[in-house]
Amino acid sequence: MSKANYEFKAEIRTDKGKGASRRLRLEGNVPAILYGGNADAVSLTLDHDKIINAADHEGFYSHILTLHIDGKKHQAILKDVQRHPFKPKITHLDFQRVSAKEELHTNLPIHFIGEEAVKKAGGVVVHQMNEIEISCLPKDLPEYIEVNVEGLEIGDNIHLTQITAPKGVTFIELTRGEDHDPVLVTVSKPKTETVSDEAPEAPAEAEEDGEGNKD
Repeated sequence: MSKANYEFKAEIRTDKGKGASRRLRLEGNVPAILYGGNADAVSLTLDHDKIINAADHEGFYSHILTLHIDGKKHQAILKDVQRHPFKPKITHLDFQRVSAKEELHTNLPIHFIGEEAVKKAGGVVVHQMNEIEISCLPKDLPEYIEVNVEGLEIGDNIHLTQITAPKGVTFIELTRGEDHDPVLVTVSKPKTETVSDEAPEAPAEAEEDGEGNKD
């Protein structure tokens, strides 16, 4: 799994409110907040272009991020992203501090592999979940959870208990009791269109009048 670094320079902002946030966005910046840990929440400003470029990469949402604030490094994970309803712009970010000695809780994307083999065998792979809630120490945080569907046949499925968690990682759902074992993926039959056996009726021809014109 990739261990790419995501580092961003952030500035503390004192101007707050909708008007101040609007001005920041017009200047090409993104308002954000950093909270959690044993410190107070801090309002921040980050460069929009750097954030929007990072947002194209899956790891941005699951890696430990580094924020450079006033010459100090702060480790954090991304907890929320707000986007413009129709423009390709990010309007706000929420970051949560992480500590090397404290477990963090987050959602990781699922990567399904082996789907092509199932398709060649005539099955249709249906994803029932696309991410998994996990907890772990920051040093053990993977980029994603891999699920291999190769060898599955029509009617088969994979439950969360059938997946081996990476070292140091706990699947939160499995800590909630025996009834909490969700299906991650199923294999179903391809859908077929129903074709009617009855031939359509030919349209009735209009009668010609005496001048050879049809009514």
